[in-house]
Amino acid sequence: MTAELRTDDLIHLFNRLFLPSENTCLVAGDDEPIYLPADNEHPHHRLIFAHGFYESALHEISHWCIAGKERRQLTDFGYWYEPDGRSADQQRAFEQVEVKPQAVEWLLSVACGRRFYVSTDNLNGEPEAVAAGLQRFRLNVAEQAEVYLRDGLPQRAEVLKNALLDYYHRHKEFNAYEFASEKI
Repeated sequence: MTAELRTDDLIHLFNRLFLPSENTCLVAGDDEPIYLPADNEHPHHRLIFAHGFYESALHEISHWCIAGKERRQLTDFGYWYEPDGRSADQQRAFEQVEVKPQAVEWLLSVACGRRFYVSTDNLNGEPEAVAAGLQRFRLNVAEQAEVYLRDGLPQRAEVLKNALLDYYHRHKEFNAYEFASEKI
């Protein structure tokens, strides 16, 4: 039996692992997610996830795990964000930068026993952009997850994955079968 999934536990686990080594803390926010580097008022980098949602925390953590040292010095890692309602071209650009984080998120989700749902985050976009892109995006995320399973996750993601497997007692249940493209 696995432990109940609570964001407080995830915050504690993340902060225990990465506050000392990366000067980064995970914070439950009330609004949109954002990454804020340390500044004169805040001595730690803050990875703020939306509305206390576990899935939002895992998603933001996944972006952080991929971001290099320079990007971790920039607000939201220096990424642009085009809100819901993107055109087909904007959506393709969005999906290109989301494949790796969502593949990491999928592996972290399985490590703690959560179902992962791929997200194109464009409910009000051009209908053809939404429909045509979803299946392609799912396959791209699944292919990237296979690469991570074969070649290993980025270092911080691997550390967190193993900590989640330990915390939720899921080592026996973590296998490649969990990552078939039809599961997302």
